[in-house]
Amino acid sequence: MEKIVDFQIKNMNKKGGTMEIILASNNKNKLKEITNILKPFDIKVISQESAGFDIDVEETGTTFAENAVLKAEAIYHLSKKPVISDDSGLEIDYLHGEPGIYSKRYAGANATNQDRINKILNLMENAKEEERTARFVCAVCYIDEKGEKHLFQETCEGTILKEPRGENGFGYDPIFLYKDRTFAQMNGQEKDKVSHRGKALRRMAEYFKGENKN
Repeated sequence: MEKIVDFQIKNMNKKGGTMEIILASNNKNKLKEITNILKPFDIKVISQESAGFDIDVEETGTTFAENAVLKAEAIYHLSKKPVISDDSGLEIDYLHGEPGIYSKRYAGANATNQDRINKILNLMENAKEEERTARFVCAVCYIDEKGEKHLFQETCEGTILKEPRGENGFGYDPIFLYKDRTFAQMNGQEKDKVSHRGKALRRMAEYFKGENKN
């Protein structure tokens, strides 16, 4: 497994035009969020379906990073073009790190977001305030045109509420409290500034800047 990239943020003068990357996903919420985060860096993101690849990659990895690599590799082997993928999820200390890499499938393959939230709330019904610590984790894999893999992983620490708050976001956002608001109470820009995915993607974008430094 490739080592997760860790580097100092580099300053540079951008050169070249808009970069296009295929997202190894058809998740519309994820595509919108990633597009918004990378837009200021002149990076255009298109879904794998828009790129002509309608496949469903089995996530057999044991970590977020492994699953991110599996998804990116599958699309790169078909396209031979730059690809980005992410694998993310919620780790709850009271549940010994669950749902973790199974966040999307935690309440069953066909479960709704509300089903998953309800399962968490039921399992944590007796958890004390100090036992409700949790974090979102995001591993981003970028495969460049040469086929080289680059990994960026970030987290966002918070707590799990006893009931949902807010109407925005998706997934577990309504029960994940960051400071004084849930992710679902934030607008997209506010969430992107502090979220696990936002931080990981900005690290990737800064990596691009360093690669293109004069």
